[in-house]
Amino acid sequence: MTGPAIVLVGPPGAGKTTVGRALADRLGTTYRDTDADVEAVAGKPIPEIFIDDGEPRFRELERAAVRAAVAEHEGVLSLGGGAVMDGPTRDLLAGLPVVFLDVGLHQAVRRVGLDAPRPLLAVNPRQQWRELMDVRRPLYTEIARAVVSTDDRTPEDVAEAVLDALQLKDA
Repeated sequence: MTGPAIVLVGPPGAGKTTVGRALADRLGTTYRDTDADVEAVAGKPIPEIFIDDGEPRFRELERAAVRAAVAEHEGVLSLGGGAVMDGPTRDLLAGLPVVFLDVGLHQAVRRVGLDAPRPLLAVNPRQQWRELMDVRRPLYTEIARAVVSTDDRTPEDVAEAVLDALQLKDA
């Protein structure tokens, strides 16, 4: 196993799932989302994990999901927005083709919606998003081989930019 072909990281609303699926289609491979893996293991949606079990339990499940996906999956992989907060996870991603899908606040709010069930954005979502990005942006940048803005771009345009950035254009 060589690991994932592409790993997408970024905040809520960056388009990781939509772009990840488009990239998998373009590359003729599979798509995997560690948030979906966490929900499958827990048997409930992420907001319920936060409410019922707390953020530390969610982060434990997330760490295990990322570790398993990096070891097992050779297609396109999307990580949950906060996965980069974990030092061992960042270490695991070193040397992999990680792309940070960057998005501005206005676009993220429009895409995510203010009523979406995002546990860390529940109170004052705009301010919470800004604060999350203040902490996470340097970590996304640290682990990324490339940064691609998704603002005012279609998922297909973003997928094309990711392939260009990773020099996988002819893949």
